Amino acid sequence: MSAVSELIAPQPAPPVTATQWTPARIAGAALLGLWILAGIALVAWLAGAWDIDKVRTYGPKYLTGLGTTLTLVGISIVLGAVLSVPLAFGRMSSNRVLSGLAYGYVYFFRGTPLIAQLFLVYYGFGTYRNELEALGLWVFFRDAWNCALLAFTLNTAAYQAEILRGAIESVARGQHEGAKALGLTPFQTFHRIILPQAMIVALRPYGNEIILMIKGSAIVAIVTVFDLMGETRRAYSRTFDFQTYIWAAVFYLVIVETLRNIWAKLEQRLTRHLKR
Repeated sequence: MSAVSELIAPQPAPPVTATQWTPARIAGAALLGLWILAGIALVAWLAGAWDIDKVRTYGPKYLTGLGTTLTLVGISIVLGAVLSVPLAFGRMSSNRVLSGLAYGYVYFFRGTPLIAQLFLVYYGFGTYRNELEALGLWVFFRDAWNCALLAFTLNTAAYQAEILRGAIESVARGQHEGAKALGLTPFQTFHRIILPQAMIVALRPYGNEIILMIKGSAIVAIVTVFDLMGETRRAYSRTFDFQTYIWAAVFYLVIVETLRNIWAKLEQRLTRHLKR
């Protein structure tokens, strides 16, 4: 056992390192300054080009299109989440047939563009009108909104299935063994232990998927669905004022930023027990 006989003398604080203006730092500052000036110029131009008559005429249509966008994305996300559960378990199945079918589905919808999938549903099923009428399904496929909903649901289900599969497989094997030692059934193990941990891992990827779907939903304007972008195209065709697209970009930016903040608060609340 030893005792301290001499204390270390207090040391001065380390000197503050002077900022060095390297060429890369100078270029970055100049580029940032240019972006700030461009933003100020854009705001000034929009303020000068403000036309209250156009706002009164097309503002309500923008809000209607915004509602269509949010409804379409919201329903497709929910239906895709339901469809993603059997797909995820199919991907993890030891049965080669189920695993192969689930893999093929995910591979196709993740490997092809969303706009191509929308065209396949909207134009592809339209070529089989007589057959669909005979089956009583033409009532569904003749509506562009229904076709967009189906295409979006099938697309997001593939991405959500991979998110869910990866989150479930990220849970340590010891969690399964501990639950078995406690005598829990497989359903209780999954419902009470595995799924809550997997959802924490999957929370941020799910948020990213919703944001991507909101931005990707603009393509439905091509198939005559008057969502936010569809109303923007109609407003531009009548005014030939490109600021209509700027306002659409502002709407999308507000939606994405609002969702990002909500998701950050949700993640912060659900993971508060993990912070020290």
